[in-house]
Amino acid sequence: MRVVIAEDTALLRDGITRLLTDHGHDVTAAVADAGALLDAVDDHRPDLAVIDIRLPPGFTDEGLRAALRIRVDHPDVGVLVLSQYVVHRYATDLLAGNLRGVGYLLKDRVADVGDFLDAVAEIGRGGTVLDPDVVAQLLSRTSKRAAVAHLTERERDVLVQMAQGRSNTAIAGALHVSEGTVEKHVARIFAKLEFAPGPDTNRRVLAVVAYLDS
Repeated sequence: MRVVIAEDTALLRDGITRLLTDHGHDVTAAVADAGALLDAVDDHRPDLAVIDIRLPPGFTDEGLRAALRIRVDHPDVGVLVLSQYVVHRYATDLLAGNLRGVGYLLKDRVADVGDFLDAVAEIGRGGTVLDPDVVAQLLSRTSKRAAVAHLTERERDVLVQMAQGRSNTAIAGALHVSEGTVEKHVARIFAKLEFAPGPDTNRRVLAVVAYLDS
């Protein structure tokens, strides 16, 4: 395949270039920023673009935005984005449209030569490749959203109050119920969201995050 690479770290960019070249692919351009990536795709019309999500100048989502633009302007070009860690919004944005020839891998996966080359080949065939960690976290996120949606009206009322930073005593006063009743609702919320007690977790904070995310 003809491949364009966008990666700001020279060592990784050169390593991916060498790896793909050694396995028979033609790397037509290897660039360090999103602007150069878009120009390279326009000029070379590759089969695949391998893109770091965070590129200069801002190192936020320049690579992702470039990938989304490529999906619109050049729908026949496969896109494989690489990320240091799972960012739900990035994965959701990338997967929101046409899934043909698209992939999202964590950079650690590049270290496994076989997995990386398999991903490149699959995307080149028009398939979809998602890092197992991405899948696991997206499923977990979806599960929590579904659980929040199945809370009772009173449990949601309590959770809204929790999101406003109120204690159980304050929630009881606001909802005109006993503090014991609030404690029971909170316990049921934790159970439905599957937040088990533990020394390193704050279930109240996790419940609020799940509510805000839903």
